[in-house]
Amino acid sequence: MENFKVYPVFDIHVVKADGAYVWDDHGTKYLDMYGGHAVISIGHSHPKYVSNITKQVQEIGFYSNSIKIPIQEELAHELGELSGLTDYNLFMCNSGAEANENALKLASFETGRKKVLGFKKGFHGRTSLAVAVTDNPKIQAAVNSTENIDLFVLEDLDGVTEALKSKEYAAVIIEGIQGIGGIYKPSNEFLIALEQICKQTGTMLILDEIQSGYGRSGKFFAFQYAGIQPDLVTVAKGMGNGFPIGGVLIAPRFEASYGQLGTTFGGNHLACAAGLAVLDVIQEEGLIHNAAEMGEYLVSQLEGIEAIKEIRGKGLLLGFEFEKPVKEIRGRLLTEYKIFTGAATSPNVLRLLPPLGIGKTEADTFVKALKEILS
Repeated sequence: MENFKVYPVFDIHVVKADGAYVWDDHGTKYLDMYGGHAVISIGHSHPKYVSNITKQVQEIGFYSNSIKIPIQEELAHELGELSGLTDYNLFMCNSGAEANENALKLASFETGRKKVLGFKKGFHGRTSLAVAVTDNPKIQAAVNSTENIDLFVLEDLDGVTEALKSKEYAAVIIEGIQGIGGIYKPSNEFLIALEQICKQTGTMLILDEIQSGYGRSGKFFAFQYAGIQPDLVTVAKGMGNGFPIGGVLIAPRFEASYGQLGTTFGGNHLACAAGLAVLDVIQEEGLIHNAAEMGEYLVSQLEGIEAIKEIRGKGLLLGFEFEKPVKEIRGRLLTEYKIFTGAATSPNVLRLLPPLGIGKTEADTFVKALKEILS
């Protein structure tokens, strides 16, 4: 038996990782400015992360949600305190797609409605509901019905307002910053108006912070730049720093009922130990502030370069749009300069999603390499 080959992969076998760096089986060192799809939040192999997971697995690694698991409550409390959403509740699952799936179901349970409004260039996952509201027909199978999904262009407030006035929509789902679509941040004004029209029409507002959350934008959640309060917030990726974990932060207006949601592995002891380590390190090492500072520094070093058409994003969630496809640039960064970077749905966009603890050494290494390639 072989792996089902659905991923285009680089011919590199990574065997070791530390901080913002990884090493292959030949001992070659690479700078990771991609963070494994924005998953590596606190850095590879962080000592506290390793210690937390090791200690937990020596005690108990898993039992089902049929028993009380105090570490779940500890994680929920710390997440509330650090994010500022202290009065929200947390449902834990295993991935971002699963988080969005459950958020959309909760919205439908709450409203009794079946339609969902999403946005062009949006990506929310590959499970049934999540992929249906994702703007990519290539990854939607015939069973992924889009019959009740409407997608609007980001910032089209008039169109969204007119649609929501019908009161047919259970939810609006929007990314704090669109990631795979090419790093597009909704304006604060648009998010504020969107929150208002959702409240007026009884529509649940879901903020997908799976890629943009956990400090990556320079705030705990990217939507916090607008000062709004969504009904549901979905998280994953940086939440576990590589350990599979996801969650839905649920506003206090929602009432839980037994059997409404469920999961076998969600909120298991190991996942929670990983999640607690991430929150502790983010707070202790000031990683949210660092993400904001280093993001501004990277932008300042690359603004004005003629080949770069536009720089988008916040913090350490950045997209650089060029006049032509970036495949060659990414390839040279990897092969010649040993730097991992990311792509986007648009072939002309280079994405940066490094660990939140990078410093000027790593930023300058990337900037120098990119400038040399462009020159």
